[in-house]
Amino acid sequence: MSSEQRTTLSRRTTLAGLAATCAAGLAAPTRRAWADAGPIFSPTGPNAEFYGAEAGYPVPDAVKARWQGNPWQPAERVGAFTHIDEIYPTRQVRHAATPWTFKRATADLSDSFRPEVTSYLVCNPVTGLLIAKDDQILFEHYQYGRTDRDRFVSQSMVKSITGLLIGLAVAEGAIKSVDDTAETYVPGFRGSEYGRTPIRDLLHMSSGVDFGEEAEGGRDLNRLWRDMVAGGWISDKGTVNSIIQFNHRIAPPGTRFHYASIEPDVLGMVLRSASGKSLSDYLQEKIWQPIGTEADAKWLLDAEGFELPHFGFNAVLRDYARLARLLAHDGVWDGRQIIPAQWLMDATTVRSSDGHLAPGKADHDFGYGYLLWLLPWGQRQFAMFGDFGQRICVDPASKIVMVHTGLEQTTEIWELWLAALKRFG
Repeated sequence: MSSEQRTTLSRRTTLAGLAATCAAGLAAPTRRAWADAGPIFSPTGPNAEFYGAEAGYPVPDAVKARWQGNPWQPAERVGAFTHIDEIYPTRQVRHAATPWTFKRATADLSDSFRPEVTSYLVCNPVTGLLIAKDDQILFEHYQYGRTDRDRFVSQSMVKSITGLLIGLAVAEGAIKSVDDTAETYVPGFRGSEYGRTPIRDLLHMSSGVDFGEEAEGGRDLNRLWRDMVAGGWISDKGTVNSIIQFNHRIAPPGTRFHYASIEPDVLGMVLRSASGKSLSDYLQEKIWQPIGTEADAKWLLDAEGFELPHFGFNAVLRDYARLARLLAHDGVWDGRQIIPAQWLMDATTVRSSDGHLAPGKADHDFGYGYLLWLLPWGQRQFAMFGDFGQRICVDPASKIVMVHTGLEQTTEIWELWLAALKRFG
């Protein structure tokens, strides 16, 4: 959601200094010592009572949640963010028959950086943190009673997954070109402004169609949720009509970046029509099983039974890390090209004609590619962003990746990321 756009680099306090103000009273990790790269589990976390510890981190009521949508109260977030499939209908994405296994870093490699990781964790409401370099996990930590068996909600990181699937559909010819318009593939979009928008501009969130992500308290996003996800409870519009009701163009396509969660929903319908498969089945076949995932994922469904491309994917931390490793290798998995390298290059670089997408232009700090955020630190780095602190960060040059799930936005994550790159890159 768009509050993730407002993440800035303004806080420059050192991680060591933060530890002194945050560590008091925090329970020690359990089950494993600090002897290796984990996984390490803690039954608590910063300000645990505020986040529902006394009530056992409850799962929100499903009826209430389907009506109100995503923004749960803090005391419900731990339970909600790891139990989406108990709240909403989901579709299964089956894991690989033979999981691929990460190696574990030895203590002599990880210990020198452990104070930075510890300082970060004791100050920030992080449910899961995993840092890896290529095939080796350096750190894997869980807080608030979460474990490596929990599926963590992606929030908006699933938008990036939708973009990867579009790339695969282009590669196999199901989608002929990113210059095709959405209505080329979805008859229900014909004559609408979203229907007349090229796929490339939807991938760039530069459609020029008016969608108020934050206007009037998220009015448009709330309406989309009520009509498309809650559906038959309060509306009978259906998926396509829920989208095309937003039909006012305020800029030519490809000229203005404007974060709008509806745009990957348009792409999801294009992908469904072009491939003839559900997004879950397409992901399972093309990525999830080929990279050796260890656990089933779950993808939230809208009222018509279509996967919701802007929210609601759920996976275990190490499977998110496997996906990140695939991206760090520019789509190659142990010698096999899973995602075309050229697609990933196009998805994570800004053409000279797309200056509005550059870091510092699309957002105060970050740039934007094909539903991927571009990081501003010189070399090619990119990330998946999700609200409440969900992040997957990728540095192809060093093959360092970081998976971060949380309960609030945090700016210190970028200090941790840059420190990890400096230490291990």
